[in-house]
Amino acid sequence: MPVTDAELHARFRPLFEKIAAGAVERELSRRLPVEEIAALRDAGFGAVRLPVEAGGAGASLRQLFALLVELGAADSNIPQALRTHLLFAELWSAGAADDPVLRGRLEQVAAGRLVGNAISERGGVVRNSSTTVLRRDGDRLLLEGEKFYCTGTLYADLVDVVALDQDGSRVSVLVETSAPGVERVDDWRGFGQKLTASGTTRFTAVEVDPAQVRPAPTDAHQPVRQGFLQLVQLAALAGIARRAADDAAAYVRDRRRNWPYGNADLPRDDPLVQQVVGKVDAAAFTVAAVVDAAAASLERALSEPGHGPAAELDVYRAQSTVPQLVLDATSELFEVGGASTVDVDRALDRHWRNARTLAVHNPIVYKQQVVGAFALNGTVPVLSLSPGVAG
Repeated sequence: MPVTDAELHARFRPLFEKIAAGAVERELSRRLPVEEIAALRDAGFGAVRLPVEAGGAGASLRQLFALLVELGAADSNIPQALRTHLLFAELWSAGAADDPVLRGRLEQVAAGRLVGNAISERGGVVRNSSTTVLRRDGDRLLLEGEKFYCTGTLYADLVDVVALDQDGSRVSVLVETSAPGVERVDDWRGFGQKLTASGTTRFTAVEVDPAQVRPAPTDAHQPVRQGFLQLVQLAALAGIARRAADDAAAYVRDRRRNWPYGNADLPRDDPLVQQVVGKVDAAAFTVAAVVDAAAASLERALSEPGHGPAAELDVYRAQSTVPQLVLDATSELFEVGGASTVDVDRALDRHWRNARTLAVHNPIVYKQQVVGAFALNGTVPVLSLSPGVAG
């Protein structure tokens, strides 16, 4: 029988609650959630989508994204930090039946190992190019280069690296993060999502197993891949909205004085304060529902490949609406109180900062344009997996 929502909640919710309990402390001290992510790994969260017979929990895609919303409410850094791991597990699982190398990788995922990424490079790189190279040295293959925005790689056991081989072809290389020559640096300086470990990874003469070298994804139409990555960010945003709503309600419930021109002795009884809390709570409900709808569309695309473009558009529709709703909610929550809402120790500002940082990863204006072009002219989005300038 398929795993139920209740079974998944019983397995992971106590862990999410522990993660939430330390979120403010980690934010204020900038302590990376190393122990928290290790606990998730040990609980099998990284393998939650793998079939039971492969060592996973057999969760559906909708169930995964519902869990990510809950995890995002506990700490929005963690869904983003696990984003590429969850994608690789998804893609490897899809191709493992006919590929012994992918089966071997899935066995590592089932055993609790985590995968990070080293794809992006700073500066005006040419699209589909890379300054990171895979070169031959006698009988050995060596990886050389430097990557940035390596989200989650500090927490990972393995890292998937995009490089150019000696023929100039883009390849994807899987290496151990503990291998000699791999250096991971916590130098991400964003004002939000500070704990995602989205900094630099350097590779200096890292020896590579030839069996772990594969063609890199091309700019082909891959809605499941791109839609999945974007939807993880939206799930984290939905989690932020839920935590912001809960924090606003908790703050108001504990207050014992109101403004002299307020409408009740206690803020919790003031209709205007109730309206603000209600608006933030409704936004949290709405964005979670949108994420669930997009996840359902993405799941349909797994079994109906012809639905892929429609699923991608559904994720774009979600991206066109969710970030602004969350940004508004995380700003408006401060209307429930006075100067004490901006006390640093409450860290309520983290909700807006984290939401703003997540939102810039997929600018809303581009997604709205794509949705509009399809609605008006039936134009199917052109997908590019590689940022940069045209060569």
